[in-house]
Amino acid sequence: QVQLVESGGGLVQPGGSLRLSCAASGFPFSNYDMNWYRQAPGKERELVAATLRHGGGTNYLDSVKGRFTISRDNAKNTIYLQMNSLKPEDTAVYYCNAHVLLSDATRYQYWGQGTQVTVSS
Repeated sequence: QVQLVESGGGLVQPGGSLRLSCAASGFPFSNYDMNWYRQAPGKERELVAATLRHGGGTNYLDSVKGRFTISRDNAKNTIYLQMNSLKPEDTAVYYCNAHVLLSDATRYQYWGQGTQVTVSS
C-alpha cells in the first residue's frame, strides 16, 4: 500500500535549521511530483515547495525562497526539505504530498501523516 512517512520535525529557535525527510513507497515515485505543504493553526494548508517529476524543476512559496530547499532522491524514493533561517511564522504541521495528473485527466494524490515544526525561543 502507499506510504509517505515524514520525519525530522521538532522545536528549533528562530534562525535555526531543520531537515525534513519523506520516505515513499507503494507507487512509482519517479513519475510523481513531490511536494511539501504546511498548515498552521487556524490557517489553510499551503504549498511550500515542489519538486517536479522527470527533472521538471522546483517551485517555492515566496515567503520561503532563499531559505528552504527541496530535493529528491529517486533511488531512495525520498524527498527532503532543508529549512534554514527559520522564523516563528514557519511554525506548522508539514505534510509530504505525492501528486500526478495523467494525460487522461486521472489524478492520483497521496498524503503523509505530517510532522510538527515549531520555531520558538
